[in-house]
Amino acid sequence: MSKLQIVETPSALPSTPFVDATGKPLSLAAFRGKVVVLNLWATWCPPCRKEMPTLARLQAAYAGKPVAVVAVSLDTAAETDTAKAFLDQYRPLAFYQDAKYNFVTDLKPTPAGFPTTILFDRSGQERAIMSGEADWASPEARAVVDRLSQE
Repeated sequence: MSKLQIVETPSALPSTPFVDATGKPLSLAAFRGKVVVLNLWATWCPPCRKEMPTLARLQAAYAGKPVAVVAVSLDTAAETDTAKAFLDQYRPLAFYQDAKYNFVTDLKPTPAGFPTTILFDRSGQERAIMSGEADWASPEARAVVDRLSQE
């Protein structure tokens, strides 16, 4: 978690559109009231693939609590089936996709690479960001999520 950067001036949840596994459009507003761990990843990104099991363990650890790990695939529409099959290995994560790279163009500053993970508190304010792979199941990562859950 040494690469985690605390956001000095929190900003609101972006209204960036993405889709769920059925193709239904949604935005992060659907998760308001929860701590949101937004992870931007792709199957072509080795560090993304490596950290996915830790994101699944993080989500499992918070089952029934107001925490949502929202792993958004940046794979193209042609790669949707491959991305879904990959993520199916990491339940309880749900499949979400941004094949149009809306997050990449909407987020400021623009993500420096992938994976990029952004944490939002329960009121929808951006609180921290990390570029690169992390162990999201670690005690350090859970401490960050716990702190955001209590605010």
